[in-house]
Amino acid sequence: MIDQGTWQTTETGTPQGGVISPLLANIALHGLEKEVMSLAQTKKEKAKLTIVRYADDFVVMHDDRSMIEQARGVVEDWLKGIGLELKAEKTRISHTQEGESPGFDFLGFNIRQYKMGKHRSGKNSNGTTLGFKTLIKPSNKSIRKHKEQLSQIVKSHKCTPQTALIAKLNPVIRGWSNYFRTVVSKETYNDMDNHLWKLLWQWATRRHHNKSGQWIAKKYWTTEGKNHWVFAGKSREIGEITMAKHSETEIVRHVKVKGTASPFDGNLVYWSQRLRKSPDVSTRIIKLLKRQDGKCRLCGLTFKDGDKWEVDHILPTSRGGKDWYANLQLLHDYCHDYKSARDGSKGRIHDKDDETEEPDEVKVSRPVLKTSRSGDGLA
Repeated sequence: MIDQGTWQTTETGTPQGGVISPLLANIALHGLEKEVMSLAQTKKEKAKLTIVRYADDFVVMHDDRSMIEQARGVVEDWLKGIGLELKAEKTRISHTQEGESPGFDFLGFNIRQYKMGKHRSGKNSNGTTLGFKTLIKPSNKSIRKHKEQLSQIVKSHKCTPQTALIAKLNPVIRGWSNYFRTVVSKETYNDMDNHLWKLLWQWATRRHHNKSGQWIAKKYWTTEGKNHWVFAGKSREIGEITMAKHSETEIVRHVKVKGTASPFDGNLVYWSQRLRKSPDVSTRIIKLLKRQDGKCRLCGLTFKDGDKWEVDHILPTSRGGKDWYANLQLLHDYCHDYKSARDGSKGRIHDKDDETEEPDEVKVSRPVLKTSRSGDGLA
């Protein structure tokens, strides 16, 4: 570590999972993808060879095992140059369709190809039937870990009010569901809801072991529309609160990022257009972004991923303005503050879909690589 120009040796190194670990991994491994892709000499070969990396976790894909073996050798040689090695227990070669354990896990997802008949099979870019379909699902490890987390939360709230339990569960449910909503997750969501229902039923019956099931159901569950099993409660501190369900999360198509694109490359047109397709942006915001060409109405600058925005009434409601799209505009939060100060309007309208959620525990940094005997430590 360099502190004010002076080198100081650290004894513990950088903690894995720390916020700086992915940054250090990206710095150290910059150029790895280019080195692997150098194996492909022709345009056709480049189309077949793929490497995807997130921090120090990466996968290399090709339809020829010999090419994968060559890529492994290239990776090992390249890592040696920076004092690193592949970690044996985290490295494996597998077929995506055949073998004992087909497919692979990556960042909490399982990627695998399933044999299909001609009517359900996937097709290549030429329209040729492949005989299989590639499906991406939550991995068994992710499912098991989430179930354990839900169980632990319910277990630790044995004696707390129902509303406190719901308030603790909701951000965990929403965060996990939103992380996996771009893949094949519907069956998994239903399985999670069934698992959680059993946990909650056990939680409720333990509290009232001398009461009937009908009494318990009436006390802790209610009906909303056609759903007769809605875990909901009310308290003075929290008010009315309903437990979220995994299966309520809409499955949406992932918006792919171009392999060489970066939010810092200055291509504001590309990123503003991608923002308008993002599943993390509500319908109302998407409409306003589209109408405003991805720009703030006040300062004229393009919205970028990570910017804070607010929906503003062009004519303030205090002056008779209506909550109609024609009277709404999207502004940077600081632009909104400036406008509100000038026109004397009070209060703001926020996107109704903006809710606090706890992000799923996706990989931040884990030891896929290990330090070689001759190298210094890396997170």
